[in-house]
This record gives sequence, structure tokens and C-alpha cells, in this order.
Amino acid sequence: MAKSPQPGDPAPDFELEGTEGPFRLSDHRGRRVVLLFYPADNSPVCTRQFCSYRDHADEVDDLDAVIVGISGQDLDSHAAFVARHGLNVPLLADTDGAVGRLYDAHAPVIGTRRAVVVIDGDGIVRHRHDHRFGLDFQGVDDLRGMLADVAVPSA
Repeated sequence: MAKSPQPGDPAPDFELEGTEGPFRLSDHRGRRVVLLFYPADNSPVCTRQFCSYRDHADEVDDLDAVIVGISGQDLDSHAAFVARHGLNVPLLADTDGAVGRLYDAHAPVIGTRRAVVVIDGDGIVRHRHDHRFGLDFQGVDDLRGMLADVAVPSA
């Protein structure tokens, strides 16, 4: 298995279809990006996680970062999850698990393992947090802390 990108490593580029259209990581150079890998739409912990971002939408916007969720469900599942809960974070469909494997966020049985990867404006991984058991998640305050020392690129 390939080594997962660690802080200081270049973030591997990828493209996935999402609830707000296609997403290619390299299209967001010059912006901070947060990749939120999660196991499943509508599961109890994942629902709490993404509803917490919805409930703190102003704070999420203040993070000044591109934030996307990534899991193995298809776009129909993601769209239903977004609609059912009024979510504000775009969700990307990694149906073959390729991006999860690229970032070492893929696990047997559950497919996508919960993990957070923070990428700076130059495309370098600055933080990574893996949830081995997936029963907790990084809330808005946690994301703010992870982004605190990742400079906001100047315009």
C-alpha cells in the first residue's frame, strides 16, 4: 500500500463528481482545502457531523477554506443526504474508493474511514487527523484549530 500523504507532502490531485458539480483539487490552488472523509450518508455519527457544520454555517464560512465531504456513496445518496438535512458542505462521490485509498482513508467493510486532511494554498498537506474507530468527528472548533497555522493565501 502506498504511504498516505503526511504533513509536508504534496496533496495528490484527484477529481470526483459532487453535489455541486465536478471537484478537482488542483482547481483550488491558492485556497485552503479541508477534505472530510466519512463512512456513510445518513449514519448516526456522519449525520451529527455534517449537521453540526450546518448548524454553525457562519463559523464554517469564517474558516475561509474550501470544505468538502468524501465518501463511497453515489451522487443520488449524497443529494438525498443533503436535501434531508439541509447540509451546507458539498459531498463528493468516491464510489470506487480510489481517492480514499490515495489518502489512506479506505478501510475494509466500511469503505471510507473518517479522516480530515488540511491542504494549504500551495497544495501541501499541513494537517491530518485519522479517526480509527469513527465514533467521533472534528467539529468546527477542531477545524478552526487545524487551520489556525495554515496561512490564508493573499489575493
